[in-house]
Amino acid sequence: MGTQLALDLQLRESYTFENFVVGKNALPFELLKQISRLQGEQQLLLWGGDCCGKSHLLQAVCQLANQHKFTSTYLPLKQLIHYSPDVFDELESIELVCIDDVQKIAEHPEWQEKCFHLINRVRATGNRLLFAADLPPNELNLQLEDLRSRLNWGPVLQIEYLDDAEKQQALQLRASMKGFDLPQQVAAYMLKNYSRDMAALFEKLEQLDQASLQQQRRLTVPFVKTVFE
Repeated sequence: MGTQLALDLQLRESYTFENFVVGKNALPFELLKQISRLQGEQQLLLWGGDCCGKSHLLQAVCQLANQHKFTSTYLPLKQLIHYSPDVFDELESIELVCIDDVQKIAEHPEWQEKCFHLINRVRATGNRLLFAADLPPNELNLQLEDLRSRLNWGPVLQIEYLDDAEKQQALQLRASMKGFDLPQQVAAYMLKNYSRDMAALFEKLEQLDQASLQQQRRLTVPFVKTVFE
Protein backbone atom coordinates (compact mmCIF):
# COMPACT_ATOMS: atom_id res chain seq x y z
CA MET A 1 0.00 0.00 0.00
CA GLY A 2 1.08 3.59 -0.58
CA THR A 3 2.73 5.51 2.23
CA GLN A 4 0.25 7.56 4.27
CA LEU A 5 0.78 10.11 7.04
CA ALA A 6 -0.22 8.89 10.48
CA LEU A 7 -3.21 11.26 10.61
CA ASP A 8 -6.08 8.94 9.63
CA LEU A 9 -6.01 10.12 6.02
CA GLN A 10 -7.43 6.99 4.50
CA LEU A 11 -8.44 6.98 0.85
CA ARG A 12 -12.13 6.46 0.12
CA GLU A 13 -12.47 3.11 -1.57
CA SER A 14 -15.29 4.47 -3.74
CA TYR A 15 -13.03 7.16 -5.26
CA THR A 16 -11.66 5.31 -8.28
CA PHE A 17 -11.28 5.97 -11.98
CA GLU A 18 -13.83 3.24 -12.71
CA ASN A 19 -16.72 5.10 -11.07
CA PHE A 20 -15.82 8.61 -12.23
CA VAL A 21 -18.09 9.90 -14.99
CA VAL A 22 -15.72 11.79 -17.28
CA GLY A 23 -18.11 14.19 -18.99
CA LYS A 24 -16.10 17.09 -20.43
CA ASN A 25 -12.99 16.10 -18.46
CA ALA A 26 -11.38 13.63 -20.87
CA LEU A 27 -8.00 15.40 -21.01
CA PRO A 28 -7.33 15.63 -17.24
CA PHE A 29 -8.75 12.13 -16.78
CA GLU A 30 -6.24 10.62 -19.22
CA LEU A 31 -3.31 12.67 -17.93
CA LEU A 32 -4.06 11.59 -14.36
CA LYS A 33 -4.19 7.92 -15.33
CA GLN A 34 -0.74 8.34 -16.89
CA ILE A 35 0.62 10.03 -13.78
CA SER A 36 -0.72 7.23 -11.58
CA ARG A 37 1.67 4.95 -13.52
CA LEU A 38 4.50 7.50 -13.06
CA GLN A 39 4.29 8.41 -16.74
CA GLY A 40 3.54 11.66 -18.55
CA GLU A 41 3.53 14.96 -16.68
CA GLN A 42 5.64 15.39 -13.55
CA GLN A 43 3.34 18.03 -12.07
CA LEU A 44 -0.30 18.96 -12.63
CA LEU A 45 -2.86 21.19 -10.94
CA LEU A 46 -6.62 20.66 -11.12
CA TRP A 47 -9.01 23.46 -10.27
CA GLY A 48 -12.78 23.83 -10.10
CA GLY A 49 -15.74 24.52 -7.85
CA ASP A 50 -16.93 22.54 -4.86
CA CYS A 51 -17.93 18.92 -5.50
CA CYS A 52 -16.83 18.87 -9.16
CA GLY A 53 -14.71 15.76 -8.59
CA LYS A 54 -11.20 17.06 -7.80
CA SER A 55 -10.81 15.11 -4.56
CA HIS A 56 -12.27 12.01 -6.22
CA LEU A 57 -9.66 12.20 -8.97
CA LEU A 58 -6.69 12.80 -6.68
CA GLN A 59 -7.66 9.82 -4.55
CA ALA A 60 -8.27 7.72 -7.67
CA VAL A 61 -4.70 8.49 -8.75
CA CYS A 62 -3.41 7.23 -5.38
CA GLN A 63 -5.59 4.12 -5.57
CA LEU A 64 -4.24 3.20 -8.99
CA ALA A 65 -0.66 4.05 -8.01
CA ASN A 66 -1.04 1.74 -5.00
CA GLN A 67 -2.19 -1.07 -7.30
CA HIS A 68 1.01 -0.59 -9.31
CA LYS A 69 3.04 -0.78 -6.06
CA PHE A 70 4.16 2.86 -6.19
CA THR A 71 4.37 4.89 -2.99
CA SER A 72 1.82 7.68 -2.70
CA THR A 73 0.27 10.04 -0.22
CA TYR A 74 -2.94 12.10 -0.27
CA LEU A 75 -2.90 15.32 1.77
CA PRO A 76 -6.23 17.21 2.13
CA LEU A 77 -5.16 20.63 3.42
CA LYS A 78 -8.72 21.27 4.54
CA GLN A 79 -7.97 18.77 7.31
CA LEU A 80 -4.29 19.53 7.80
CA ILE A 81 -4.17 23.33 7.89
CA HIS A 82 -4.44 23.35 11.71
CA TYR A 83 -1.37 21.11 12.00
CA SER A 84 2.22 22.16 11.47
CA PRO A 85 3.36 22.74 7.87
CA ASP A 86 6.15 20.31 8.73
CA VAL A 87 3.84 17.66 7.24
CA PHE A 88 5.45 18.69 3.93
CA ASP A 89 8.92 17.68 5.13
CA GLU A 90 10.62 14.72 3.41
CA LEU A 91 7.69 14.00 1.08
CA GLU A 92 10.04 14.13 -1.90
CA SER A 93 10.96 10.51 -1.20
CA ILE A 94 7.37 9.47 -2.06
CA GLU A 95 6.83 8.69 -5.74
CA LEU A 96 3.44 10.40 -5.99
CA VAL A 97 2.32 13.27 -3.74
CA CYS A 98 -1.27 14.55 -4.08
CA ILE A 99 -2.11 17.79 -2.28
CA ASP A 100 -5.78 18.77 -2.13
CA ASP A 101 -7.38 22.12 -1.16
CA VAL A 102 -4.32 24.26 -1.99
CA GLN A 103 -6.44 27.39 -1.51
CA LYS A 104 -6.33 26.70 2.24
CA ILE A 105 -2.72 27.91 2.48
CA ALA A 106 -3.71 31.44 1.47
CA GLU A 107 -3.01 33.77 4.42
CA HIS A 108 -0.58 31.17 5.84
CA PRO A 109 2.92 32.28 4.78
CA GLU A 110 4.67 29.43 6.60
CA TRP A 111 2.62 26.85 4.66
CA GLN A 112 3.34 28.64 1.40
CA GLU A 113 7.07 28.61 2.10
CA LYS A 114 7.01 24.89 2.89
CA CYS A 115 4.99 24.14 -0.25
CA PHE A 116 7.42 26.14 -2.39
CA HIS A 117 10.40 24.15 -1.12
CA LEU A 118 8.51 20.85 -1.45
CA ILE A 119 7.89 21.51 -5.16
CA ASN A 120 11.59 22.22 -5.69
CA ARG A 121 12.61 19.02 -3.90
CA VAL A 122 10.09 16.82 -5.71
CA ARG A 123 11.11 18.22 -9.08
CA ALA A 124 14.74 17.43 -8.27
CA THR A 125 13.93 13.78 -7.46
CA GLY A 126 11.83 13.25 -10.60
CA ASN A 127 8.80 12.11 -8.56
CA ARG A 128 5.23 13.24 -9.31
CA LEU A 129 3.24 16.04 -7.70
CA LEU A 130 -0.50 16.72 -8.08
CA PHE A 131 -2.45 19.67 -6.70
CA ALA A 132 -6.12 20.57 -6.52
CA ALA A 133 -7.58 23.98 -5.72
CA ASP A 134 -10.81 25.91 -6.16
CA LEU A 135 -9.12 28.47 -8.44
CA PRO A 136 -6.16 28.50 -10.85
CA PRO A 137 -2.81 29.57 -9.32
CA ASN A 138 -2.96 33.09 -10.76
CA GLU A 139 -6.22 33.72 -8.89
CA LEU A 140 -5.23 32.19 -5.54
CA ASN A 141 -4.62 34.67 -2.73
CA LEU A 142 -0.95 33.73 -2.27
CA GLN A 143 1.56 36.16 -0.81
CA LEU A 144 4.55 34.15 -2.07
CA GLU A 145 4.77 34.91 -5.78
CA ASP A 146 7.49 32.29 -6.26
CA LEU A 147 5.01 29.64 -5.12
CA ARG A 148 2.44 30.89 -7.63
CA SER A 149 5.02 30.46 -10.36
CA ARG A 150 5.90 26.95 -9.16
CA LEU A 151 2.24 25.91 -9.17
CA ASN A 152 2.16 26.91 -12.84
CA TRP A 153 5.11 24.68 -13.74
CA GLY A 154 2.85 21.86 -14.97
CA PRO A 155 -0.50 21.84 -16.77
CA VAL A 156 -3.29 23.74 -14.99
CA LEU A 157 -6.63 22.16 -15.91
CA GLN A 158 -10.19 22.96 -14.95
CA ILE A 159 -12.54 20.17 -13.87
CA GLU A 160 -15.96 20.86 -15.37
CA TYR A 161 -19.22 20.06 -13.60
CA LEU A 162 -21.38 17.26 -14.98
CA ASP A 163 -24.60 18.09 -16.78
CA ASP A 164 -27.89 16.51 -15.65
CA ALA A 165 -27.61 13.44 -17.88
CA GLU A 166 -24.06 12.83 -16.64
CA LYS A 167 -25.11 13.28 -13.01
CA GLN A 168 -27.82 10.68 -13.53
CA GLN A 169 -25.23 8.37 -15.09
CA ALA A 170 -22.94 8.94 -12.09
CA LEU A 171 -25.73 8.03 -9.65
CA GLN A 172 -26.61 4.86 -11.55
CA LEU A 173 -22.94 3.88 -11.86
CA ARG A 174 -22.38 4.37 -8.12
CA ALA A 175 -25.47 2.26 -7.36
CA SER A 176 -24.34 -0.47 -9.73
CA MET A 177 -20.88 -0.63 -8.14
CA LYS A 178 -22.53 -0.96 -4.72
CA GLY A 179 -24.59 -3.87 -6.03
CA PHE A 180 -28.08 -2.46 -6.46
CA ASP A 181 -30.19 -1.07 -9.29
CA LEU A 182 -31.20 2.60 -9.45
CA PRO A 183 -34.05 2.96 -11.97
CA GLN A 184 -33.76 5.85 -14.38
CA GLN A 185 -36.97 7.47 -13.12
CA VAL A 186 -35.71 7.40 -9.53
CA ALA A 187 -32.40 9.00 -10.50
CA ALA A 188 -34.28 11.68 -12.47
CA TYR A 189 -36.56 12.32 -9.49
CA MET A 190 -33.57 12.78 -7.16
CA LEU A 191 -31.98 15.30 -9.51
CA LYS A 192 -35.21 17.26 -9.83
CA ASN A 193 -36.18 17.37 -6.16
CA TYR A 194 -32.98 17.34 -4.08
CA SER A 195 -29.61 19.07 -3.95
CA ARG A 196 -27.78 18.93 -7.28
CA ASP A 197 -24.47 18.70 -5.44
CA MET A 198 -22.95 15.30 -6.27
CA ALA A 199 -21.64 14.73 -2.75
CA ALA A 200 -25.13 15.35 -1.34
CA LEU A 201 -26.71 13.13 -4.01
CA PHE A 202 -24.29 10.30 -3.24
CA GLU A 203 -25.14 10.65 0.46
CA LYS A 204 -28.84 10.34 -0.33
CA LEU A 205 -28.08 7.32 -2.50
CA GLU A 206 -26.32 5.71 0.47
CA GLN A 207 -29.34 6.41 2.69
CA LEU A 208 -31.66 4.89 0.09
CA ASP A 209 -29.51 1.79 -0.13
CA GLN A 210 -29.64 1.33 3.64
CA ALA A 211 -33.41 1.97 3.82
CA SER A 212 -34.05 -0.42 0.94
CA LEU A 213 -32.08 -3.18 2.65
CA GLN A 214 -33.73 -2.63 6.02
CA GLN A 215 -37.27 -2.54 4.63
CA GLN A 216 -36.72 -5.05 1.83
CA ARG A 217 -38.16 -2.59 -0.69
CA ARG A 218 -37.23 -1.87 -4.28
CA LEU A 219 -36.19 1.66 -5.14
CA THR A 220 -39.20 3.47 -6.56
CA VAL A 221 -40.22 7.12 -6.54
CA PRO A 222 -42.95 6.51 -3.90
CA PHE A 223 -40.41 4.71 -1.69
CA VAL A 224 -37.92 7.60 -2.06
CA LYS A 225 -40.64 10.00 -0.92
CA THR A 226 -41.29 7.94 2.22
CA VAL A 227 -37.59 7.99 3.07
CA PHE A 228 -36.95 11.72 2.63
CA GLU A 229 -40.32 13.45 2.95
